[in-house]
Amino acid sequence: MQSDSIRAVVTGGVSGLGLAVATRIVADGGKAALFDVNDDKGAAAVAALGDANAHYFRTDVTDEDGVAANVAAAKEFLGGLNAAINCAGILGAGRVLGREAPMPLKNFAATVMVNLVGSFNVAKAAAAQMQHNDAGDDGERGAIVNTASVAAYEGQIGQAAYSASKGGVVGMTLPMARELARFGIRVNTIAPGIFWTPMVDGMPDDVQQSLSASIPFPSRLGKPEEFADLVAYILGNRYLNGETIRLDGAVRLAPK
Repeated sequence: MQSDSIRAVVTGGVSGLGLAVATRIVADGGKAALFDVNDDKGAAAVAALGDANAHYFRTDVTDEDGVAANVAAAKEFLGGLNAAINCAGILGAGRVLGREAPMPLKNFAATVMVNLVGSFNVAKAAAAQMQHNDAGDDGERGAIVNTASVAAYEGQIGQAAYSASKGGVVGMTLPMARELARFGIRVNTIAPGIFWTPMVDGMPDDVQQSLSASIPFPSRLGKPEEFADLVAYILGNRYLNGETIRLDGAVRLAPK
């Protein structure tokens, strides 16, 4: 699809990777609906992007009816819907056998609900709208980009819940792409490495330097803009489908 024709829902869209994606979409002439749960950051993001180009929708990605309603409302604001980018997620760190007690099952379930179930929930609601679009070149009607993590492949100690949730995102990419092919909807996933996000920004300098040193090349944290660049490429390349792409500077996570 052409960059200036993109009408996208972006989850986690008011900060970090999601905001970088929304910023890139708007800069390229598209429009974005920002799904998130931080009203203050939502207002700031819309102010920065322009209320003609972006709108904030307070959205719990695990709420099936709420997501369906907000996707429909987003389509109306955008004047159509042909892209959905899932960036919403939580870290969900915790050991299976913690110092005090084993991990409460609710902690594991909450991480999977947001990162995996939430991604599926938004993707299927967006696909339900996209299937009715007029077919473009090659019969394309839309594209979905999910966010996994390199932890899906090399989860560290304390990442059992997080890695399971992101591994699920990787696992659903191909079957979803195969199923939605008949509607002209592509599905791809990005598995980012260690990126400069608000979470990392709050870490001590020595921790940030240690993280940077662990990355082979370039030996630094990823920039959200680089993630957004890859999203833009995926949306523009119609032959890219059913794939998970690592974006990680060749890093491979150590056990801890």
